[in-house]
Amino acid sequence: MDQHSSLRLLGSWADSHTHRVQLALKLKGLEFDYQEEDVVNISPALVLHNPVYKKVPVLLHEDRPVVESVIILQYIDETWAGNPLTPADPFERAVARFWCHFAEDKLAPAVGAVFSSSGEGQKAAVDQVHENLKLLECEIRDGAFKGRRFFGGDKIGLLDVVLGCGSYWLAVFEEVMEVKLVDPESFPAFHAWLRDFEEQNEVKETIPAIDKLLEYARGVRQMMLSLSSSTSTSVPATAAANATGNDDVAVDAIDGSSG
Repeated sequence: MDQHSSLRLLGSWADSHTHRVQLALKLKGLEFDYQEEDVVNISPALVLHNPVYKKVPVLLHEDRPVVESVIILQYIDETWAGNPLTPADPFERAVARFWCHFAEDKLAPAVGAVFSSSGEGQKAAVDQVHENLKLLECEIRDGAFKGRRFFGGDKIGLLDVVLGCGSYWLAVFEEVMEVKLVDPESFPAFHAWLRDFEEQNEVKETIPAIDKLLEYARGVRQMMLSLSSSTSTSVPATAAANATGNDDVAVDAIDGSSG
């Protein structure tokens, strides 16, 4: 069977983890079928192929499911050798994987907390985002990625995909929440990398239009404020997911709650 025509992706249009897989497949030049999932009414296919988490994305290769976006990215890279996403050197691969974990474990939850909080809690979350961005800025300027156009070198690599598919929410959250997360003067290297990443054709083909993301985020934020008003308590990041019956909300798209 032709591997290029035996791929099907179950995903959601606003989910950054889905975008990771879409982008990786495009960078590899692989053809795939896409199935948009209704995250309120989960399809039997999603339950069948991801019975543990019941979340997107799920990549079906010859009807065999691979789940969790970073695992999917590594599977794609190991299955199709052309246009590699990970370095050939084992140490450099380990470094890239470490910073992927950092993005999932540190940066994304902090950004999600900015969206789901207010007042002093939001200020603390913004400070945490800045502390995390400082670490990345140092690595780009003076550390493991010094002198590189992308984290992957001259071309987009694994870490670029993981960080980049999600970093577009920073601009969305800045406008919706009226906060400053990525100051070009404070984080010039990170800001330059993000602008360059967003200008790549494959990225433009993958990431939804900013106005669509803004509309989506504003709707979710309004829902969260309504919930907060009705309970007279702060609403955690998972409240919007509970309200919609699944994890595909703007905050979960970047805070690591989906796959």
